[in-house]
Amino acid sequence: MIDEDTLTALKTAFTFMPQPVEINRYEYGDDADRILAQVNFVREVLVSHGIDPEEVAGEINPDTSPNSCY
Repeated sequence: MIDEDTLTALKTAFTFMPQPVEINRYEYGDDADRILAQVNFVREVLVSHGIDPEEVAGEINPDTSPNSCY
């Protein structure tokens, strides 16, 4: 396990990463596969710590996330 500060830093950095569907050869060239692998690695680390990657942006930046309607 990692400490809470490190986990918060990882979540913050994750909010600046592109979403996997945004990673393509047109935008990222030959680095697309490497970048996708790195994004997926961070997602897996978050999941292994019980964190839903889809909810990270709302947790880190609650003022800029849309309200849930369900």
